[in-house]
Amino acid sequence: MRAFAVGLWSYRSLIIIFLTPLLLLPLPLVIPSKVSECAYTLILMAVFWMTEAMPLSVTALLPAFLFPLFGIMKSSVVATMYFKDFHLLLLGVICLATSIEKWGLHRRIALKLVTLVGVNPGMLMLGMMVGCGFLSMWLSNTSTVAMVMPIVEAVMQQVMSAEGQVSTHQEKAMSGICNPALQMEDAEKQSEKGKEVKSADPVITEIVLTVPEEDHATENLPYSPLNSKYRTHRDHMMCKCLSLCIAYSACIGGLTTLPGTSSNLIFAEYIHQFYPECKSINFGNWFIFSLPICIIIMLLGWVWLHWLFLGLDFRYMLCSKGGRPEREIAAAKLIKEEYNALGPVSRQEKITLVIFSLMALLWFVRDPGFMPGWASLFPDYPGYATDATVALILGVFLFIIPAKRPTADGYEAMISWKEFEACMPWEICLLVGGGFALAEGTKVSGLSSWVAELMTPLGSLPVLAIVAIACIIVTSVTEVASNPATITIFLPILSPLAEAIKVNPLYMLIPATLSVSFSFLLPFSNPPNAIVFVYGHLSIMDMVKAGLGLNIIGVLVVLLAISTWGTGIFDLNTFPDWANSHGLTNTTGF
Repeated sequence: MRAFAVGLWSYRSLIIIFLTPLLLLPLPLVIPSKVSECAYTLILMAVFWMTEAMPLSVTALLPAFLFPLFGIMKSSVVATMYFKDFHLLLLGVICLATSIEKWGLHRRIALKLVTLVGVNPGMLMLGMMVGCGFLSMWLSNTSTVAMVMPIVEAVMQQVMSAEGQVSTHQEKAMSGICNPALQMEDAEKQSEKGKEVKSADPVITEIVLTVPEEDHATENLPYSPLNSKYRTHRDHMMCKCLSLCIAYSACIGGLTTLPGTSSNLIFAEYIHQFYPECKSINFGNWFIFSLPICIIIMLLGWVWLHWLFLGLDFRYMLCSKGGRPEREIAAAKLIKEEYNALGPVSRQEKITLVIFSLMALLWFVRDPGFMPGWASLFPDYPGYATDATVALILGVFLFIIPAKRPTADGYEAMISWKEFEACMPWEICLLVGGGFALAEGTKVSGLSSWVAELMTPLGSLPVLAIVAIACIIVTSVTEVASNPATITIFLPILSPLAEAIKVNPLYMLIPATLSVSFSFLLPFSNPPNAIVFVYGHLSIMDMVKAGLGLNIIGVLVVLLAISTWGTGIFDLNTFPDWANSHGLTNTTGF
């Protein structure tokens, strides 16, 4: 019986692939409608994504043939969902990431950051969250993660490499070597070996943004260099929490400013269009209201991730340098020596850094919201130029700018096509494209509207309870639908609901808008999650466990904010005159 169970378990992926569609088949057969057919596709994809029965990018292709067969969308329309503006943005950012990796700028930044923050995983995580969160206030979440994650990967590799060398040295010292002369000789050998390692620079052995295959057969084995790319279990936990903190802090930081996320901009545009007399929604008010939310969620999220992966021992934060473990001090010293060994910044690093800074600056001043940006120079083409435009222009320049002084034989550009192709994460393109296709299908079929309209009978509940339910539903829907699609569907539902019960519409719309960004559960929930997931440190369940806690933290903090300092900032205790100025009648969002 045991042998049969073991054999059956080895075929679990095939069983899930063939059994799940059959078990779900009664849904579209018994309830023949576009809503049920789209729900069938959504549930099927969710099961495959959760169980990883098929590769994630392959599962993302299901809408490409299921939606046309169900008559939800034409094949030509579905195909357009798989290559959007996001993919052009990714192309440009990967050009920059290729140059950063090729010329070692990420290693220099990583070593400098570690020397400033320290090698303790908890402090590293807090420093990374603050830096990434600040960047995402002004840049898109996807761009921030795509640029920061290669640096974080380099940091993790440097810390693990340094601690590994220190551990090896300590193990040799404890094995019986007590002759000082022998110790000095061993130290010299280690120093020479270290110099060779520095010259070879093998710290990043895998191409950034590639998906290493998971070997599930080694999951139950002890961690060792023979069966794992992590030296210890602690190293693996550090890689998990640092990867997650980058994705989550980018989403959290984007809440702080109106241009920080697309959902914030959609909300602001909706208010200006349907409530033109409302003057409360501006950059200043939003920043004052959202900044404390961002800080609280980020701090609580740091504690949650620390507890989940590293434990709750925070005593190291109260220790002076003299109270730190000897291994940590030695690793920090080694990393500082490696940074000094890099020497002065090279010409190629300077060019890459200029392109990096110019890209961030142009993203910020394109349309910052509180002042006219460079996009206003083209008044006849509003909205034509996006962040992808900037990324592609500067990305193409990297194929043109010579890395060294040109010679008679030609010149070497900063990056080549083969180098770019090796770094390009095509699996992310399919994964995010499948998410876009699924989101569009839920909108076209009416599934999103059907879910949203279920909320209309909630008018008899207390206002804060209605807001809490709306936040929970929005947070759940945005895990499988894109943030812009989710907020676009729910804004026209919550507005008339607020007017009907004589509540300030901002009381419902602001929490719902913020909750749309709490898509932390799954790799396909948003592009930042997908980017960090493909580095191979995380499993689906890691992200589910961490994301569920952060979703709860986020919703509770938003409810606290809207019922305390948000009430005074937006005057939410009164039903404003501008709320009756237009008379919304559309309750479907179409």
